[in-house]
Amino acid sequence: MATGLLMLAMFTVSYTLLAKTLSKSILTAPMLFIGFGFLMSQTGMFPFQDAEHLLHIVAELALIILLFLDAAQINLQAIRKRHQWPLRMLLIGLPLAVVLGTASAAPFFSAEPLIVAALAAALLAPTDAALGQAVVTNKAVPERVRRALTLESGLNDGLALPVILLFASLAGEMMQPTATNWLVFGAKQVVLGPLVGGVVGAVGGILFLAAKQRKMTTATIEGIGAIAMAGGAYLAAGLVDGNGFISAFVAGLFFGNVIKGQCAFIYEFTESEGQMLAWGAFFLIGLALVPTAISHLDGGSLAIILISLFVVRPLAVWLSLSGTDASPLTKLFFGWFGPRGLATALFALLVVDQIDHEIGEQLLNLAVNAVWISAVLHGVTAVPFAKWYGARMSKQDEAAEMVSVPSMRPETQPD
Repeated sequence: MATGLLMLAMFTVSYTLLAKTLSKSILTAPMLFIGFGFLMSQTGMFPFQDAEHLLHIVAELALIILLFLDAAQINLQAIRKRHQWPLRMLLIGLPLAVVLGTASAAPFFSAEPLIVAALAAALLAPTDAALGQAVVTNKAVPERVRRALTLESGLNDGLALPVILLFASLAGEMMQPTATNWLVFGAKQVVLGPLVGGVVGAVGGILFLAAKQRKMTTATIEGIGAIAMAGGAYLAAGLVDGNGFISAFVAGLFFGNVIKGQCAFIYEFTESEGQMLAWGAFFLIGLALVPTAISHLDGGSLAIILISLFVVRPLAVWLSLSGTDASPLTKLFFGWFGPRGLATALFALLVVDQIDHEIGEQLLNLAVNAVWISAVLHGVTAVPFAKWYGARMSKQDEAAEMVSVPSMRPETQPD
């Protein structure tokens, strides 16, 4: 395993040296790290059991921290005022994607209760900012469009998770009626998790401000405290049967809007150390999950994934933005750039043990196949499509897309 870790270290160093050049190509970080993980799985340098165990640790840690920090960056006041597009995609488009996805997946799960198709649709609904990085950082794309995509992808995994847990609970109850009451369990998860997260985030934010005002802490130590708070929200929710991931997300939301930008770390980590966590998770997905998923990729699974990418998401976004000032081209742009990533794979890992083993494995393989297929398709199209779209928009100075909007982040205060 030491040789495998050395290879990973060398690959990561090589990528960082070429990162700027690669950002202008069709090769994205998620695509490369998933691909390298799959390649390493064929060498036998990483024992399968060790890789899968490591995946659970790294992936859960990455999700806890990134959910907390993504939520902490959201300025709720700014969202209410001017961010109509992402709000509609979240509050209308996300539920529509689940409904449309359920309808399209149901024929492929005809032998199972409808809730299984709904669970599959919910797993494929969240989008990933990491896979869309080449778009949201491309200055050719109008700022308002980039912010809308960033905001939507940052929030939709946290909003989708309660739905996924509820569907998993219902599926577990329907397929195992004599087992634990999954409906009650699921209800406790999605109710107690947010309550615990809200308390942890709000109290933590108040204490953070008090310490900062009295100059009892420093910028470096504040960052450690923020990470510890995310972990604390996750663990505290588990003690009362609430969901830790939902708790971490809500804690970040409350924390960020209490401190109002007075912690630069929550922005800097996502753009630096957070990248390493995400890369590690993508590598381990390619190493531990992709080989098995590819071996189970059949016509039905491929159809569900392609319909989700090419029909369900674009149609849901188009309908959710009807009546807004978004142009038809922008609706199509939003509809296509909804890549499936870390959340889809990790949420599938979370529910696989809650339902029938065979169905759980089928959904996990579906989710993992959706991630690598999305990484390839969205990675290949990100740079050329973003350049073409940006060029078209730049010729329309009066378009709504060119209007300046307030930042979704609170103004960061200096230490």
